[in-house]
Amino acid sequence: MDLIEITPASHGVELDLAYATADNFTGAPVYARAACYLHRAAEEKLRRAVDLAAAIGLRLRIFDAFRPAEAQWKLWHHTPDPEFLADPRRGSPHSRGVAVDLTLVDGDGRALEMGTPFDAFTPLSHHGNTQVAAEAQRNRLLLMGLMTAADWDFYRCEWWHYQLFNSRRYPLWSDSALPRPMMA
Repeated sequence: MDLIEITPASHGVELDLAYATADNFTGAPVYARAACYLHRAAEEKLRRAVDLAAAIGLRLRIFDAFRPAEAQWKLWHHTPDPEFLADPRRGSPHSRGVAVDLTLVDGDGRALEMGTPFDAFTPLSHHGNTQVAAEAQRNRLLLMGLMTAADWDFYRCEWWHYQLFNSRRYPLWSDSALPRPMMA
């Protein structure tokens, strides 16, 4: 299988998987089981980003990674907004296992200020938005620098979203691709 499980122990990251809880824009859990996976190619680049962040005393906190196609449909049915969600008919990089939503945390486990919360579907979440505080702009640029140095592409509308270049070349996967399902 090309999907590799990402855990705090195996990858030195924090997991705060928003869609496994009600603390997300839908107000309800989307995943029945909290788990984090990435395609093998993305997992290698995540390791590089973890190392780059660690070198400056920071860690990565992951909100979402592989998202089964069934979950993408649930999100789309709740909020069919193509600026912030991929139309599941075209497929999301998340459903290919080559996207990750994340932020930076300091040595005490406090998230760096990014100006908006994860999944704030507003122009304030766009990269380069100068209406957020200067500290948040710096932190977003720091995250972008770490991720792009690790060979990730960014999505201009979401400061938290990174994906592999040419993500459409990877296959779409449903929940059945996992050794243990994430969906109910």
